[in-house]
Amino acid sequence: MSAPVQPDPATNLHDETFSVRRLMVIGLATRLLLDTGIQIFFPFLPVIAAGLGSNTIALGRLVSLRSATGLVAPLFGALADRRGYRTVMRLGLLLAALGYLVVAMSPNLWLAAIGMILAGLGTFAFVPAIQAYLSARLPYARRARGLGILEYAWALAGIVGLFLVGMLIDAAGWRAPLFILSAGLFVAWLFYQTLPPARPAAAGSPVMAGAASPARLARLSTFFSLGANRRSAWSTIAAGGLIMFAAMHLFISFGAWLVTEYGLSAAELGRVALVLGIADLCGSGLVSLISDRAGKRRSVILGAALACVGFLCLPLFNKGIVAAVTGLIWVRFAFEFTLVSNMTLLSEQVPLQRGKVLTLGAAATLLGSTVAGFTGPLAYARFGVLGLGVVPAVAFFMTVILTHSLIREQ
Repeated sequence: MSAPVQPDPATNLHDETFSVRRLMVIGLATRLLLDTGIQIFFPFLPVIAAGLGSNTIALGRLVSLRSATGLVAPLFGALADRRGYRTVMRLGLLLAALGYLVVAMSPNLWLAAIGMILAGLGTFAFVPAIQAYLSARLPYARRARGLGILEYAWALAGIVGLFLVGMLIDAAGWRAPLFILSAGLFVAWLFYQTLPPARPAAAGSPVMAGAASPARLARLSTFFSLGANRRSAWSTIAAGGLIMFAAMHLFISFGAWLVTEYGLSAAELGRVALVLGIADLCGSGLVSLISDRAGKRRSVILGAALACVGFLCLPLFNKGIVAAVTGLIWVRFAFEFTLVSNMTLLSEQVPLQRGKVLTLGAAATLLGSTVAGFTGPLAYARFGVLGLGVVPAVAFFMTVILTHSLIREQ
């Protein structure tokens, strides 16, 4: 009996490399669309609110409603682990495309609310799913490089996406960029069907098998069970929540700080945002360059320590606008480097449930940013820049302790 023909390793490597490269190109472009959609409501909130016949407070609540949909992200993660990542990515793209189309066509705030919910569900379904999909196709030794490149999209959305959105609004009104975002996401939804499917190494893991139990409590317990590495996995998820809370505690109030103490105009705030976008790009870029070699866990510890020092020093930078922006660049860079490093570390904590774990991580970061929306403005109102610096420094110090003590690198 003749021996079975073995596939050519070189051919497999070429096919894998081609697939990953194709995914990186379309993934980066798609994330650029989605991240621009997330950020579009921050600088242009008054323009869109006026177009809907409403005000910034009411539309701001809709933006919070969109963010709150991220709390259901773990359900999409569980679905991805059972049905495949590509299926959930396409579902997310379709929901987001429909959502932004509904917002663009809305005559009032009520219909826009439906669109915002759909857009939020689609975004929070897609982002963890593509992270899991890419993680499944990249060896862990190259994981930080791949996921770090994917995270360039957030910075590029702030640098390029919002600049183009501003030009479109000036030329054609506030609805035009939303129509274009929707069209681009529909095209991506079609294109993703051509990508090779990917699912966890063992689709029917014992953890998920328990979901068939008739007892709801047993199903819930099974859903949140992360297996033998649960302590490290949950600690990594918690660290992500701390990182996002610390950053958003400052970033939600830095505009008020710069306007109140230095009298910056809207245009000048836009230039500061562009500079901070470049800092984001440098942070995620450094992850893609060094974290695979330095180690993901070590990168989280180093980045969190750097952020801790930067936030503690933030009141010392409050001596002039140049010094203040320098301090913001420091903490923004350290935050992005730490967050992306933590995400790559999380991607290998429970490989058989990668989609669910990454969506639990996304839910934790959402929870952190939601809490920061209450603590940041209050801290600045009561304690000034000191309140914006000390609270995040404590959170990043807790991240260092947590990562060093409880988190393992697989």
